[in-house]
Amino acid sequence: MSESTAATDDRRAPDDRSATDECTLCGLPTGDAPVIDDDVAGGYCCRGCLEIARTLDDVEAADADEVRSERKTGTENAPEDADHTYLAVDGMHCATCETFIESTAADADGVYGADASYATDMLRVAHDADTDLEDVHRVLDRYGYGVGDPDDTDDERTDTQLVRFLIGGGVFGMMVMMWYVLFLYPSYLGFAPLVDLGGFDGLYLFGNVWLMSSIVLFYTGYPILRGAVVSLRAGQPNMDLLVSLAAVSSYCYSAVAVLVGGTHVYFDVTVTIVIVVTIGNYYEDRIKQRATSGLSELTSAHVDDATRITEDDDHETVPVEDLVPEDRVLVRPGERVPVDGTVIDGSAAIDESLITGESIPKTRRPGDHVLGGTIASDNPIVVEVGTDATSTLDRLVERLWQIQSSRSGIQRLADKLATLFVPTVLVLAVVTTGYHLVTGSTVATALLTGLTVLIVSCPCALGLATPLAVASGIREAADRGIVVASDAVFESVPDADVVVFDKTGTLTDGAMTVRDVVVNGDADDADNTDADDTDADDTDSVLARAGALERFSAHPIAAAIADAAEETPDAEDVETHDRGVTGVVDGEQVVVGHPSLVESRGVALTSSDESTMADARDAGSVPVVVAWGGRVRGVVVVGDTPRPEWETAVAAIGGDRDVVILTGDDERAVSRFRADPNVSEVFAGVPPQAKRETIERLKSRGTVAMVGDGSNDALALAAADIGIALGSGTDLAGDAADAVLVRNDLDAVPEVFAVARGTNRRLRRNLAWAFLYNAVAVPLAAFGLLNPLFAAVAMGTSSLIVVANSARSLD
Repeated sequence: MSESTAATDDRRAPDDRSATDECTLCGLPTGDAPVIDDDVAGGYCCRGCLEIARTLDDVEAADADEVRSERKTGTENAPEDADHTYLAVDGMHCATCETFIESTAADADGVYGADASYATDMLRVAHDADTDLEDVHRVLDRYGYGVGDPDDTDDERTDTQLVRFLIGGGVFGMMVMMWYVLFLYPSYLGFAPLVDLGGFDGLYLFGNVWLMSSIVLFYTGYPILRGAVVSLRAGQPNMDLLVSLAAVSSYCYSAVAVLVGGTHVYFDVTVTIVIVVTIGNYYEDRIKQRATSGLSELTSAHVDDATRITEDDDHETVPVEDLVPEDRVLVRPGERVPVDGTVIDGSAAIDESLITGESIPKTRRPGDHVLGGTIASDNPIVVEVGTDATSTLDRLVERLWQIQSSRSGIQRLADKLATLFVPTVLVLAVVTTGYHLVTGSTVATALLTGLTVLIVSCPCALGLATPLAVASGIREAADRGIVVASDAVFESVPDADVVVFDKTGTLTDGAMTVRDVVVNGDADDADNTDADDTDADDTDSVLARAGALERFSAHPIAAAIADAAEETPDAEDVETHDRGVTGVVDGEQVVVGHPSLVESRGVALTSSDESTMADARDAGSVPVVVAWGGRVRGVVVVGDTPRPEWETAVAAIGGDRDVVILTGDDERAVSRFRADPNVSEVFAGVPPQAKRETIERLKSRGTVAMVGDGSNDALALAAADIGIALGSGTDLAGDAADAVLVRNDLDAVPEVFAVARGTNRRLRRNLAWAFLYNAVAVPLAAFGLLNPLFAAVAMGTSSLIVVANSARSLD
């Protein structure tokens, strides 16, 4: 940070420009004294947000607002006291389903509004606290949508899909095709039939084919037919509608033909269409299943109850929703702070990693602000509820929902094309039928020609183009130790223009460990001539005595020191303090902790001690002073260690791309990364909401990829064009990301881009062939140059080409 930045980057009393309690960049509370700067408009919650605004202020705020404006707004007008429930919805496989489910759920009693997300198969319902949502379950079940808990439906959904496919397609579909191959196709091609198709044998054959085709159409194809009905009710034609028209038309034509004694039936077309499209939908649903638990970790960390202190200093357990401003709540060690507020009694090391990404817990004392969702690690505290009685954690849940539900998948491209393609084909089929009737063709011939147009234009190849290419890409990625969680990996521009890295847990190992023990070697000290003191100055002795006391503290830094000390002597008269621990070890009064604690015990810090501590802080570590016998004996340096491969990974990713480091840690913790020549920019001290806003602003430079591991990275991972999470990361990071690195190795990041590029090329080839096929086949069918059988063969051949291309190795 430049000197000018440091000079202006201070907290001040709010002026007219920053008279707000929310950060201009990320919306987090700013407190009474927001961070402001004369050259940057607005007030900010932290220096990280101010630095982002200063650096990226050439990107207009409207860019981010435009993204937000595209999101669902079904629940935005709900009352502030409304409950929000997240439900998993089985069977939502197109954007039209979103519209239908939202309007249907919103009509239920007690429901203020609903937002459906096709991308994650989730439904968020804003409702009255007394509403149990039974009406929502019942009405959606009536239309074939399974509604349940997000954590409990994946296995049931998978079983249902397999049963529909195996029984309907695998058993009855294959039986239909066997009848065709043995008896019907030979007669259609001019060979002598093996049975008398006009007699009893033929009636038995056609009856079996009709019955089994009915099972395939109405059982296996039920989700497709439901999607067609939903599209009609919503007034948005989709691919399901066109597929259903082709399948049902060929089925109805064949049924009528059987009833009037005809022998040319096209039940095989119905079966082929349903099975092929079902396979494509199955692949797509498998890809999306991981996203249904996308809010699992944050929602599981949500605090439902709080311990409120009554006026007579008694304790009572109340729902968090019942808390009002100025209530006092007790937070015990290991518990989460229920809502944002201010500490009024006690002090504790607050673990803010889930919310802010800060790797080192912060000690919060009376007068300090604490965030809802953070954890009191070592001591109880009393928190006064803030003015809004809301939790920062809950705001993160809301923001993550908005980002994930607005993210479009590749299949949405097909749905958008369907709004033009479906009406065009329908009009063409009707015009073709009418033309042949007007020009003297028989009714049967005219209807058959119109049916051929519908069959040949059935978008099986288009429906398979995306899921098969994606499935092959997922397989290739798995072979390289990459789990693809979202098809957004393959939809995005193959090469990212900006790659953003989180620091803690991504570029570093994320675990607090003892990085160094610096022994005080002051030769001028008179005690240094004593043999016992010389032995005490040994590194092992300093670490052992520090560990002997730190094992009595619950602070994560203390735990790192205690773990590093292999053998610790016994300690007596141990007292834990706000900033360290004191006690008697080997007959000596020992002080371990912050320099201020050591000085309060009458121990002076030398210039050498100050230099050691400054070097530790500059390296992004925490110095812990160890003293006994009236002087400092050493400094234990604690911090997280950079991954050994971080430099080579950044070098491989850099070059034509901008590499940006985005972290919740403070500026000193990222100094080593800022010095790397392959790193373009570093933003430190950035809260999760600001990470997301930074990603949105960086998108002005092109496609943005985000690499992270923590729950605090989830918003940024979800907002990025490509989100990549390390396998060692939290569940929420993995759920929000598009790809997860199983090897937990940064060297795997470049391979994500390689797989994405290859799959993207494969996908484009599939789509190109699908459209080329329709461009040639539909006019031929319209001019009567194809019959339904050859139309079905052409459709099947087109699908096989797509399958073959998808099975090829990536190039």
